[in-house]
Amino acid sequence: MLGKYVRVKVTHPIHSHNAEENITYDLNFGQVEGNKRFNLAVKGAYIMGINHPVRSFDGRVIAIVRYKDNDSVYIVVAPKSTRFINIDIIVAMNFALEGRDYTLDCLYERSCGAVVFREIGGMTRFLLIKNRRSAHWGFPKGHVEMGETDQQTAYREVLEETGIHIRFLPGFVTRSQYSIQGKVEKSVSIYLATTDDTNTIIQKEEIEDYVWLGYDKAKTRLKFENDHAILDKAVEFIAKNTVKA
Repeated sequence: MLGKYVRVKVTHPIHSHNAEENITYDLNFGQVEGNKRFNLAVKGAYIMGINHPVRSFDGRVIAIVRYKDNDSVYIVVAPKSTRFINIDIIVAMNFALEGRDYTLDCLYERSCGAVVFREIGGMTRFLLIKNRRSAHWGFPKGHVEMGETDQQTAYREVLEETGIHIRFLPGFVTRSQYSIQGKVEKSVSIYLATTDDTNTIIQKEEIEDYVWLGYDKAKTRLKFENDHAILDKAVEFIAKNTVKA
């Protein structure tokens, strides 16, 4: 259902109060027209990106909210021209989500991470990790959390996943966009960093394995072309700036 276009008939305009549920709506809320064509039994739709009351709205499904206490499902809809990630949605829907146990699936995801390198045996080696949810090797990265800058996210994710404390090299950041299984549209920012740490301690709940490899072997281990391009840019930057770990 993510990415689908729907029409919502608004039943509770933004800023209106529902006395029965004792809730004031910070977003327009309504019912999806033609709901039976979807596999999910959607109980209602919240509209983001529209800050005034409307009677109906045509937009794209950007998130699915599932409440665990009663198995109810709601969707979040927004104009095609907007991009809201999980933390944007959580903030906007705080009036409805606060105190509830829920899961949130989003159309748009934003992650940050780093190409981490250090000198081992006189050779520059790069840190690759294998996430338990993936069959492929890549760079440590993860979702942006509330109140973080992109670099703060990258630092935290590297530390959580590998136990490595890093130092960023100023002037390097590369961004890529791609879709996951044609459903989720992902934006990733990757920084370049080095470290003095020699002990790698993986987060066993999330990470299956890690390896420090030279450029050629790292290129072979990486599957995706965007990861190849990121590594190439990092190596070129290191060479031009004569950086030593």
